[in-house]
Amino acid sequence: MTTKRMVITGEKESFMVRVLAKKVQEGGVQCDYVPFSINKLNPEFGKASLFMLFMEEHALPKEDVLHFFRDSLEEKGGKLMLVGDRESITYVTDRMPGDFLYKSFERPIDNAAFAASVSDFFEKIATGEFRKSIMIVDDDPQYLSIVRTWLRDDYKVYMANSGMQAIKMLASNKVDLILLDHEMPITSGPQVLEMLRSEHETKHIPVIFLTGKSDKESVMAVVALRPEGYFLKTIQREELLEKIREFFVLHS
Repeated sequence: MTTKRMVITGEKESFMVRVLAKKVQEGGVQCDYVPFSINKLNPEFGKASLFMLFMEEHALPKEDVLHFFRDSLEEKGGKLMLVGDRESITYVTDRMPGDFLYKSFERPIDNAAFAASVSDFFEKIATGEFRKSIMIVDDDPQYLSIVRTWLRDDYKVYMANSGMQAIKMLASNKVDLILLDHEMPITSGPQVLEMLRSEHETKHIPVIFLTGKSDKESVMAVVALRPEGYFLKTIQREELLEKIREFFVLHS
């Protein structure tokens, strides 16, 4: 994805749309206008990090376009900004659950505040603030390093080489998913899961077990603990990335 590119879309390329695009470009961000059409917008997803929906006064976008936006942002990433009157903004936000929306601006818009918000967005991208965070917990340092290498381009990655280290790190770090080794010495994966579920601050963090055992009895023992899922340690990079992406899409 091109990290410093923004797309503005609306019913027409009005004078105000051109003004806002120019403000964004002055801040060093590539900004293009694309007509408010599914066919024309579809190729842009995956190429831009930020989309702005400019709504003319009392003009509500169609439901199918909003569904398209939501599905495309889920699948290919990116955030959405809104510019419009209060009624239009409320209409869209009510139909866009999840964390797709970045910011909204009611008209008349403060051009300087808008441009600053766009600049702030791309600064946050550069620091990885928008990326999901994953903690890998495993007593095998080589396996930890391999999985970290696989994930680090797409996610914030934390590593813990024991269950107790993971618990300690979670006291000061928020994560969106834990990949937890099932067969660890001293404090096993099931024991760590039990501790996580017993604390208010960590009980809602999704946990997926990592296991090296693929026989039916071992798999059933893992599933019985009711984690969000499990991965065999023989899983390859592309499959792991795809399954994690699917997990976040389903749980966004």
